[in-house]
Amino acid sequence: MKLIVAIIKPYKSDDVREVVSELGVSGMTLTEVKGFGRQKGHTELYRGAEYVIDFLPKVKLEIAVEDDRADQIVEAICKAANTGKIGDGKIFVCSLEQTIRIRTGETGNDAL
Repeated sequence: MKLIVAIIKPYKSDDVREVVSELGVSGMTLTEVKGFGRQKGHTELYRGAEYVIDFLPKVKLEIAVEDDRADQIVEAICKAANTGKIGDGKIFVCSLEQTIRIRTGETGNDAL
């Protein structure tokens, strides 16, 4: 099993949810986060004063999938989240040792 963690722009989260749902993903976790990468934040002007925003708003999606579906889902996320501009985000793929559905006690792929 794999855990796919995608950090993307907030306004792209609906597009990503839509495409992964079409691929049969039955659930995911979405968390509002803040961070920065190469873009290092940006400056804004408010009432004549300039200030720096160091951490930009992002969305973190976490999706647990079977090993054989991970590449297809990562590719779909890349296409849906891509704007071609700096700050589009990153995707991390990690191995999952165990998954347990609390309600039924199912484990492994059955728990997904």
